[in-house]
Amino acid sequence: MNEPVARILDANFNRAREALRVIEDYARFVQDDPVGCERVKHLRHDLAGCIRRLAGSVHAAWGDASAERLADALLAARDTPGDVGTHIVTESEQHRADARDVCVAALKRLPEALRTLEEYGKTLDAAVAAEIEALRYRAYDLEQRMMMRGDRSARFARVQLYVLVTESLCRDDWLSVARAAIAGGADCLQLREKNLDDGELLSRARRLRELCREHDVLFIVNDRPDIARLADADGVHLGQTDMPMVDARRILGPDRLIGVSTHNREQFDAAVASGPDYIAVGPMFQSSTKPQDHVPGPDLAAYATARTGIPIVPIGGIVPENAGILYQAGCRCVCVCSAVISADDVEKAARQFKTSVPR
Repeated sequence: MNEPVARILDANFNRAREALRVIEDYARFVQDDPVGCERVKHLRHDLAGCIRRLAGSVHAAWGDASAERLADALLAARDTPGDVGTHIVTESEQHRADARDVCVAALKRLPEALRTLEEYGKTLDAAVAAEIEALRYRAYDLEQRMMMRGDRSARFARVQLYVLVTESLCRDDWLSVARAAIAGGADCLQLREKNLDDGELLSRARRLRELCREHDVLFIVNDRPDIARLADADGVHLGQTDMPMVDARRILGPDRLIGVSTHNREQFDAAVASGPDYIAVGPMFQSSTKPQDHVPGPDLAAYATARTGIPIVPIGGIVPENAGILYQAGCRCVCVCSAVISADDVEKAARQFKTSVPR
């Protein structure tokens, strides 16, 4: 291997790995964002895979020990004392205003390192260089996500009780029911109305948004990214028959949450690949409110929680008496509707769910 190219590759593999570690620590310890952590870890894992595949590309020249020889070649080419770049330091590099500023610098440094790896990697293996290019685009997406909705994502990761608000299931005025659910401990409310005119739906969304904001509760709109955006909601929830997530993201913007409903393992696996901010799974149990022919049950919740750090939201037929089964399956949150909003005492019903959460 050409020694200058080896030095360039070595420096930028190190630079990219270091940037990813700084970013991961911010997502983990500052934002408390499990989705951000998971995406950074996947990027780091895939970058390591590119290094291994680059080793394979020189197999013909180096024989069976190509991976070890590549590592040796990069390490042998390193010349830190003789690197003229180590002594060039700008004033701005010496100062960081806060932890966010540290992360921003790392998020800028990461794609720069990946671009250098991509370009010089072309001299060894164009296919691996193309993989590194794909990592660079993911780094751009990561920066947008962490800086624009990382705080909302972290807030959602702490949600324990997610309540759907549908007027037809309320025994009292729907907004009063929502207020009582919040008083009982609901961390997130979703406005779920399938049959309202757009004007009325938007009006209700704005009223519920104000209530949620007043109490620092997340607010999600069902099905309609346009209404969610106009109402300044925290996000939108999409079902399997709603528009694709990529189109919803174009409408909603990069700073809001998108959740997706799934009803079997195949749908769940597809949802994970699309990168939502949370995934609903269900139904967990048979429900008198919305009877289902197929109930995947807690097994789907266990399958989901074992495979991703993305928040999993079980839904369907959940009551305080069976919620413990879902906590045992690894869930930290439950989503309910009639079990809270149809209760005689909505605040008490919500509080029963909150007190059932394992401490």
